[in-house]
Amino acid sequence: MASEQHEELGISHITIDGIEGQMARVELPDGTTQDWRLSSLPKGVREGDVIKIDVQGGDVDIEIDHEETDRRLALGQRQLDRLNAKAPDGDLDL
Repeated sequence: MASEQHEELGISHITIDGIEGQMARVELPDGTTQDWRLSSLPKGVREGDVIKIDVQGGDVDIEIDHEETDRRLALGQRQLDRLNAKAPDGDLDL
């Protein structure tokens, strides 16, 4: 229900998937990617940052959502730690 409320308010999140030169590859809420000009994003944006876009009555506010970025990074690290905990010890023979 929280995501429905956000949609009504015009708030969405995108993730910076990569940066090359003056372009940033962004992941949209539906999982697709697009290339956006770096100049259209908040100054100082980095790969992995979550960007909050808030559209209200024709006004657009775009900012780095540091809290959501940190939350997603921590979640990813926990998932990686769980996978590594299940990995066999020692060298792998191929």
